[in-house]
Amino acid sequence: MPSSTARLSTNPDITRPDSHVVYMSYWFVDGADQGRAVLDEIMDVWDSSPRPDGILSFSCYLSTGNDLVLTYAQCTDDAVYRSFTRGLSLPAGPASTAPIEYRLHRDVLVDTTGRTPGAMVAASFDVDGSERQRSIVDAIVSNVESASADEQAGLIAAHFHLSVDGSRVLNFAEWTDDEAHIEFLGGDLSRRSLEIANEMPGVRPLGFKRYHLYRSLAA
Repeated sequence: MPSSTARLSTNPDITRPDSHVVYMSYWFVDGADQGRAVLDEIMDVWDSSPRPDGILSFSCYLSTGNDLVLTYAQCTDDAVYRSFTRGLSLPAGPASTAPIEYRLHRDVLVDTTGRTPGAMVAASFDVDGSERQRSIVDAIVSNVESASADEQAGLIAAHFHLSVDGSRVLNFAEWTDDEAHIEFLGGDLSRRSLEIANEMPGVRPLGFKRYHLYRSLAA
């Protein structure tokens, strides 16, 4: 049975316990106007299509550089998303990536007051297999959790996702605002995290993008 859904202006609950698989896709856009047009087209297609119960949420983000659109879909299992999206007429103009399938692996919850994120930062790593996936996450989590409150300032939570093919790690981090993340980039916690990734064999940092939520849907 299709589920009824609501249009939201809030970020998805990344830690919701019924989400067992996440799909992320990217569209490469030329500026804010095209980015918003692509986002509206994507969301209008999703909003007008009856969705199966297994799709829990679907969120769209525009990068702060206005060059990349990110979609983030939470599902109950690994069968429902691909069968549903095969029938959708998604934007054909901008270059895009095939959906990457992830599992949420670990969370670091820094600010538990319920503050609404003002920015989302996606930091990616290319890795050599599942053992390296877990090793780099464990090392970075330890670094973040042992940091001082000043070093963690502005970080609400960090959510580490592992691609099912063993080739990627993605830290989808919630921040209070852009300024907090920019200040973090010049600090010791950021420096130590990058050193850990650069020095670990089989791990290659791919950089990050900062995003703002545009629209979202949830069951």
